[in-house]
Amino acid sequence: MIILDTSAITALADGHKTLNLLAGNMAKTPGERLKIPALCLTQAEAGEENLAQRVLAFASVVDSLNMMAAVSVGTLIRDGCGDPDTCHALYCALPRPEFTGMSILLIGKEEAYPPGVVTVDIDSSGMLGHH
Repeated sequence: MIILDTSAITALADGHKTLNLLAGNMAKTPGERLKIPALCLTQAEAGEENLAQRVLAFASVVDSLNMMAAVSVGTLIRDGCGDPDTCHALYCALPRPEFTGMSILLIGKEEAYPPGVVTVDIDSSGMLGHH
């Protein structure tokens, strides 16, 4: 599962070449979708009008903030793991019963995440296997 944080969502909406290629490739792969945490989408839309429309045009799934997610995200916020959008992205990257594979959290600002969180910078040279 590939998860986009707020900065990656904003970059995708603004035409980030590598993210657009990734989103296009995922749209052609059955069962593959970009996972967009609802609080990240909310934060991105708050910063730029109509951003959500551009992002949701790609094959994506918005991870809603259901009761369990709300409690878990609230705990992460209380524990000092970051802002609400960052904590929702962290929650989405945690192992879940409905998804047993490895999650990849794509980010634009590494300093937003606590030490020990595995993230991939959207501008890294090896993001899509290119060096």
